[in-house]
Amino acid sequence: MADNEFSPVPGDKPCRPISKKTRICLGVSLLVVMLAVVVVVGVLKWGQPHEHLRWNGTGTTEHLSEIVLGRCFLYTRIIQPELRDKDCQKIWDAFKNAFISKNPCNIREDDYQPLMKMANQTVPCNKTLLWSKTNELAHQYTRVRQDMFTLEDTLLGYIADNLMWCGDASSSEMNYQSCPDWKKDCSNNPNSVFWKMVSQRFAEAACGVVQVMLNGSISKTFNKDSIFGSLEIFKLQPEKVHTLQAWVMHTIEGVASDSCSSSSINELKLILSQKNITFICQNDYRPARFVQCVKNPEHLGCRSIV
Repeated sequence: MADNEFSPVPGDKPCRPISKKTRICLGVSLLVVMLAVVVVVGVLKWGQPHEHLRWNGTGTTEHLSEIVLGRCFLYTRIIQPELRDKDCQKIWDAFKNAFISKNPCNIREDDYQPLMKMANQTVPCNKTLLWSKTNELAHQYTRVRQDMFTLEDTLLGYIADNLMWCGDASSSEMNYQSCPDWKKDCSNNPNSVFWKMVSQRFAEAACGVVQVMLNGSISKTFNKDSIFGSLEIFKLQPEKVHTLQAWVMHTIEGVASDSCSSSSINELKLILSQKNITFICQNDYRPARFVQCVKNPEHLGCRSIV
């Protein structure tokens, strides 16, 4: 037998070539199996929570939509019923669309423009109260003086006060784990852009006499790096605002470290003079002092104002 000849082993059957039809059937079967695997993997991934980017700030407030809608209805039906024509569902949709499915470090003012237009509100002249480092007292005061408005007493400020929100570009869901921190991550995040816009619009719309409540128990009553010192003061319109009245408030228990005659207040006075706005300053504005003393009426600092 020659070297190139093949002698089958007894009992073996010679191989037959695979037909074209069989090859096609095998190929189709393999393709079906591969598609099934892809579908199964996709379903398993779809059922798992989306992995959001990690940031240094607090995540989106739980039940954000319910809170925003609830606050909107409360504000427009009870607190300021003259705004009852506002559509709270559309306001929430515009709020959500400003940041959902977007890079939370690349939010622009244009993203919030539909919301700003939809929730527009007019504050009466002489009723605007700005504040810096006096959050609690300023809002205690406006709760007593219900005709006065801080930013948080307007519809948009009321809706968003103390809330956090963000999403990311790769998901239609909100990120409840973390959101960008203004200092550690980026400044063009959903919260920072929102508050910058509403603060700017609030100051630009002010008219007549504008009040500002400042903290005289800290080393620098007027801080040029604060929202008031870096933004709001420069957005006041001299053709509409003729006077800024500052109330330098001191805590009852604390030490008065600053006053109307301090160097930081003189900086504020200079800025206003350049804008041709009259400046008036008063230490421990009496009506606001009464509000402070409601919590501690027996303190020696409160007895003198009775």
